[in-house]
Amino acid sequence: MDPRFTLRFWISLHKSLGTKLTFSTAFHPQTYGQSERVIQILEDLLRACVLDYADSWDTKLPLVEFAYNNSYQASIEMAPYEALYGRKYRSSIHWDDVGERTEIGPDIVEQTAEAIKRIREQMKTAQSRQKSYADSHRRDLNFEVGDHVFLKISPMKGVLRFGREGKLSPRFIGPFQILERIGTLAYRLALPPEISAVHNVFHISALRNYIANPSHVLRYEPIQLSSDLTYEEVPEQILARENR
Repeated sequence: MDPRFTLRFWISLHKSLGTKLTFSTAFHPQTYGQSERVIQILEDLLRACVLDYADSWDTKLPLVEFAYNNSYQASIEMAPYEALYGRKYRSSIHWDDVGERTEIGPDIVEQTAEAIKRIREQMKTAQSRQKSYADSHRRDLNFEVGDHVFLKISPMKGVLRFGREGKLSPRFIGPFQILERIGTLAYRLALPPEISAVHNVFHISALRNYIANPSHVLRYEPIQLSSDLTYEEVPEQILARENR
């Protein structure tokens, strides 16, 4: 199926439903990272449920949902149940501790507004903490048009490596000249005709700075790259063979 048709279909479908669809892209996991984490937690809960209730696990789904909603969330410093209802869940063993019924209409509105304000502040604090952690592992790189950079490539996954050849094989090719800056994190490179089929826009994490040196002789012709910047390692000569 044509990916462009799929893209237009999903955008039109969500637009008709009144929602905005945000696609995730390579090197930009911010659009789906939170959902992926929630899905991973739910998978762990369902896996444990299936192990204990192999034949009737589907009847326990409401309990799984409640278990997640009643679990403590570090980002808001409370459980989603408490954030929604304004109080912690009271199990049946604590029902006899409920006091007399009172009129708390205006009070409950004020308490809810304060809880929402507190949750927003806690979420900002959690986001700032996560950003600080991510920034500590981020390299401060910046290239200009006309600079020369190395391009990182990776061997094809699942290909048998012979001895230490895989570790000693080239991980960068180039240098290539930067033709244009795309946004803040991507650059367009001047690729040679041998790899012209590869899209010439790359994320900054795949680039390494090159310091000009006339003594450098770099060869990229023997490397046959595919469209996804992978290559297959082929032995030049088989010296021995062992049958098991």
